[in-house]
Amino acid sequence: MKKQNSISEHRPRTWDRRQFLAAGATLLAAPLLPAVTVRAQSREVGAPDAAAGSSPTPLGSGNGPYPTEGMAGYSETSPLKLLKFERRALGPKDVAIKIHYCGVCHSDIHTIHGDWGKIQYPQIVGHEIAGEVVAIGSSVSKFDVGSRVGVGTMVNSCRHCPECLRGAENYCENGNTQTYASKDRDGTITQGGYSKFIVVDEDFVLRIPDSIDLSEAGPMLCAGITCYSPIRHWSVAPGKRIAVLGLGGLGHLAVQLATAMGAQVTVITTSPDKSKDAQRFGAKDVLVNQAGVDFSKYKRAFDFILDSIPYQHDLDRFIPLLRRDATLCRVGVGKLTTANQYGQMTTVLNRTALAGSNTGGIRETQEMLDFCALQKIKPQITKISMDGINDAWSKVIAKQARYRFVMDMNMKG
Repeated sequence: MKKQNSISEHRPRTWDRRQFLAAGATLLAAPLLPAVTVRAQSREVGAPDAAAGSSPTPLGSGNGPYPTEGMAGYSETSPLKLLKFERRALGPKDVAIKIHYCGVCHSDIHTIHGDWGKIQYPQIVGHEIAGEVVAIGSSVSKFDVGSRVGVGTMVNSCRHCPECLRGAENYCENGNTQTYASKDRDGTITQGGYSKFIVVDEDFVLRIPDSIDLSEAGPMLCAGITCYSPIRHWSVAPGKRIAVLGLGGLGHLAVQLATAMGAQVTVITTSPDKSKDAQRFGAKDVLVNQAGVDFSKYKRAFDFILDSIPYQHDLDRFIPLLRRDATLCRVGVGKLTTANQYGQMTTVLNRTALAGSNTGGIRETQEMLDFCALQKIKPQITKISMDGINDAWSKVIAKQARYRFVMDMNMKG
């Protein structure tokens, strides 16, 4: 089997933030255009360029609103069904994006099933969006028609709180606007990427480096940045030993990222059949987490543990594996009504810490994309058609995804 990435074939390198940004692909020059610009021809990876001299044709009518369709949830228990709806007309700083691919995140399932609170139906989820700019507003300066772009978990924020000003819009003190199931600044409810078209403010759009296949870009915009941000924050670097709990959509990217940063990675999984995959992604050791397995050889072994498990599990089993002053960071979130407790003495004995982290800001997400392009990090994906989403969700719930389903808007069911 061909390797998914070449991490294990090269010596790991570490980079500070300036080096990360300098090493990534150069930002595409985007001229300031005087009016809305549109283009109908798709430039999806692998697709032929438009014929020379072909005339551009607007999508929708002028600058919108744009009619489109997507797979929506209509209740907590019903299957997703097709919904026809409209995206807003372009504002001065908006870009219109033809969506080619959208990753399937477990968060999508939790949202529709009401695990994270009540939502308004019908609701289209999906926040791992990759596509092409087909129209731009009059004041757009960061992108041009034809740019390869992505949209992650956010589409807006207050822009003025201390968190937003420092580039941490994901921690916006006034609440950021999520890509789906969130009240936008105009009062409408945002609809996500299980659809064919979206309009987003350019400040919340990411540039996809040319070396990243567009079909593999989406999962990086949630799963990738959710792992990258805490790994960088807790200074994972050469000489560090870290553990990744869970080898799913998040975990398989976490292993690659930490390995690329020079760490020695151990994967802890409940699935014995994932051992070879873990090693292929860069893990030096694999521990199968089953009842009765002795963890004593790993006591106080790790400088950092990234916990990507979205289900209730025994934290007292893992926190003692931390060295003094080390941290276990949770990024997997399941049902909010299900408690995940740990003993009062668990963190006290070795002055360890239990923390959490969510996604990343726009600047950090672009940094992550450039780093992944440089290090040839990518998710392992399985493409599905739009009408294959309900089957894909069943497999995600059954832990059968290997390792990210990606909706291909052009694939026939």
